[in-house]
Amino acid sequence: LENVRRGQFEGIREDIATNPSRKPDFGDPRVHPTAGATVVGARKFLIAYNIFLSTPEVDIAKKVAKAVRFSSGGLRYVKGAGFLVRGLAQVSMNLTDFEQTPIHRVFEFVKREAARYGVAPVSSEIVGLIPKKALESAAEWFLQVENFDSSLILENRLTAVVGGKMAVGGLRSGIEPFVEQLAAPIATPGGGSAAAASGAMAAALATMVVSMSRGKKAYLQYERELSDAIARLSQLREELKGAIDADAESYNAVMKAYKQAKNSADADGIITAALRQATAVPLSVAERAREVAEIAERLKPITNSNMKSDLTTGIALARAAIEGAMANVEINLESLKDEPFVAEVRKRAEALRP
Repeated sequence: LENVRRGQFEGIREDIATNPSRKPDFGDPRVHPTAGATVVGARKFLIAYNIFLSTPEVDIAKKVAKAVRFSSGGLRYVKGAGFLVRGLAQVSMNLTDFEQTPIHRVFEFVKREAARYGVAPVSSEIVGLIPKKALESAAEWFLQVENFDSSLILENRLTAVVGGKMAVGGLRSGIEPFVEQLAAPIATPGGGSAAAASGAMAAALATMVVSMSRGKKAYLQYERELSDAIARLSQLREELKGAIDADAESYNAVMKAYKQAKNSADADGIITAALRQATAVPLSVAERAREVAEIAERLKPITNSNMKSDLTTGIALARAAIEGAMANVEINLESLKDEPFVAEVRKRAEALRP
């Protein structure tokens, strides 16, 4: 946003007509003579965070702000300035990515830097809203809670139960309906859905291990790798969960296609389209499970060694997902007459072999 606003209204008015990099995404390259222009964008949540120091000397706040802000060589994703507010020196900051540079780390940095000038924080304030996750991370850091997880917070647990994300009655009650559906004497859900569920559980276990290692002092040097792993594993977990239903739906679509084909002039086309989709779903499950396994392997040396068994279990689940999904791919390929599609699938399948 600061790049868009650079030059203020007068500068934008002149620059927008001649500088290609300032050309708006929508509308003509000019601003309204009095209303100006509207900027619409998206970014990570910004936390406006201020720390008051035990001194009225604003120069100290400015020196501390200079040390903490990234533009002067300080912490990444931190902007800062010093002011005199309510008779006290204030280090005023914007935290543009609290997951990469958490609020507790900023507070500790300011505290240590202020000590160089013989002062200390007396209070801090949050202007506007703050994500709950930011405060949970701060609580975990300052309280040094072992094996902290946000589900330990009562309100989070209640929200999960009410929202259907956690079952009342223990873990068994959460998984039991799906297990019993698998056991029922009907074709779906079947092995394909079970493979997708196995892959989703693998991603979940790996995410747990990363989440319980990130932010710990012993693994701060791997902060970037761990954050990237959490982001990707979360995406894979959601996609694999979606494939649980998608696999069952694709099987049912094949059965429906065979029935429709009996009264259609394009019988082969109807069946082929359904079989292609029924093949694509488990193939995508296998590919995603393979990625989960690869991420989990890379996590072993950079996460808590006490959780090695969780990663091992996750990798085993991912491999089971690959094997189960590929079995479904193969059985569909046997019925497909679309040779180019079959060849492409077999090529992708070959890349999944260990």
